[in-house]
Amino acid sequence: MISDEAKQDPVISALLERFPDSIEEAHTNLGEPTVVVKPGDIRAVCRFLKTEQKFVRLSGLTAVDWLPREPRFEVAYHLQSVERNLWLRVKARVAGDKPEIDSVYSIWRGCDWYERETFDLFGIVFKGHPKLTRLMMPEGWNGHPLRKDYPVHGFKYSYADKQ
Repeated sequence: MISDEAKQDPVISALLERFPDSIEEAHTNLGEPTVVVKPGDIRAVCRFLKTEQKFVRLSGLTAVDWLPREPRFEVAYHLQSVERNLWLRVKARVAGDKPEIDSVYSIWRGCDWYERETFDLFGIVFKGHPKLTRLMMPEGWNGHPLRKDYPVHGFKYSYADKQ
């Protein structure tokens, strides 16, 4: 659903014109616009936002686990156009059985650690990332601690087991 208020936003209207089949939802909350993009179109939409809409800064990237909802995960990109003094939240929903989405590393190199952290803590694979390795947890760690089905007390882990 695309709210009437969102249709008035110049960035959202440009997205709707350029990618009419890629935008699943759009709304504004407290003046901050949000668009939900089909995951297969995330790279094209982000490239358009950077090159044509001047969102040159990726200020953050994270995910939310909506278990038991499907698609289970929501990847959120927080973008800023310094030149236009605008902020935009872009979201993409990915399935829980094989959570993966294209990396935006080729667009914003600053996403490097954000994508690695999200991969490490949620298990979402960013296809095309040049070095998608764990960032917070040790290599060989079992599971992804920010998933809602991760055991509250964690897994028994011993460094001796990995040597």
